[in-house]
Amino acid sequence: MYKEIVLKYPDRLDDRDLQAIKIFNSSFNENEIRLECDNNRVVVLLKEVDLNNLKDVSSRISYYSKKKIFQDVLNSIEQIKSYGINGKKRNYVDYNKERKVKSRKVKEQQRSQYFYAQGNEFTKEENSFPEKYKNRIITADSEFFLKKIPDNSVDLVFTSPPYNFGLEYAEDQDTSYWEDYFSKLFKIFKECIRVLKYGGRIIINVQPLFSDYIPSHQIISNFFIKEKLIWKGEILWEKNNYNCKYTAWGSWKSPSNPYLKYTWEFIEIFCKGSLKKPGVKENIDISADEFKKWVVAKWSIAPERKMKEFGHPAMFPQELVERVLKLFSYRGDIVLDPFNGVGTTTVVAKRLKRNYLGLDISEEYCKKAEERIENLRYDLGLFADEI
Repeated sequence: MYKEIVLKYPDRLDDRDLQAIKIFNSSFNENEIRLECDNNRVVVLLKEVDLNNLKDVSSRISYYSKKKIFQDVLNSIEQIKSYGINGKKRNYVDYNKERKVKSRKVKEQQRSQYFYAQGNEFTKEENSFPEKYKNRIITADSEFFLKKIPDNSVDLVFTSPPYNFGLEYAEDQDTSYWEDYFSKLFKIFKECIRVLKYGGRIIINVQPLFSDYIPSHQIISNFFIKEKLIWKGEILWEKNNYNCKYTAWGSWKSPSNPYLKYTWEFIEIFCKGSLKKPGVKENIDISADEFKKWVVAKWSIAPERKMKEFGHPAMFPQELVERVLKLFSYRGDIVLDPFNGVGTTTVVAKRLKRNYLGLDISEEYCKKAEERIENLRYDLGLFADEI
């Protein structure tokens, strides 16, 4: 495989031109560069070349031809700005492809790929999701309601956990708040793991609690790793809110205790049992351009602007959900949000033809979520039995 450059001349190549090209080709091997000719054309077949050596050879044989062929070859190669470096040579072919590793699967096993998830007791046997809970918004405590859902019946969990569960704490119990918080959160996440299918994904949008110096994204990730889920990756959600205001700078212009500003949140992605999730090809709805853009794990998406309208202080935008669902699920999949809030996950799932279950302990939020689903149904021109 070569990179081709075509040079055209007003006149046919004469014998001196052909002799010079023959000498040129004898100065390089076929894995570097060669010239082919046809009437008034010279085709440069380029793989990799030492540019200094190319200059020397071109200078030595340039007098053979009156057409300045070799200066044209040199100029055309120097204009190429994208290349790799292999020793002293510039590599113009396949320099940006991933290197193939021989016996990759064997080597992955030898080095214990995702060793922390080995020895799990997950089963591949799936169960049907209850029809009475399909495409529903339900006011409930997720820890207890999820016990009604069968094992291995949900395809994808996407949520952003709130930093409270309506629990009351006396003043002298402040020190136990976060212990109780994570204890409650992990009970819910254990239920999410149980109902998730083999190969299903749990995806958590979480922002570390910087003001309290609690790395919640790491604490949550460690929990899933201990539960033997496979960490598939992490996406940075760049919100670009550089004008975010803080009440203090920490130590102004001093290394004493500067306060760091963050314009992003984390999206942690975990898989149950397998990194691969099977599905029907016809139910894939992500385009080639979307796929190429979204697998780059830094998503620049503006924050939700309608939080006051919906009366919720911490909504994520619909575009964030759309990317997650199209990249990690198929049409017809069951999507669960155990902290559904005012229903962004479920309304996007509905729009993208996924089935859903949204749970939230707030009756007010659930009513808002139902209104959004109803408005979407109206906008799409659907009948009530199509919800």
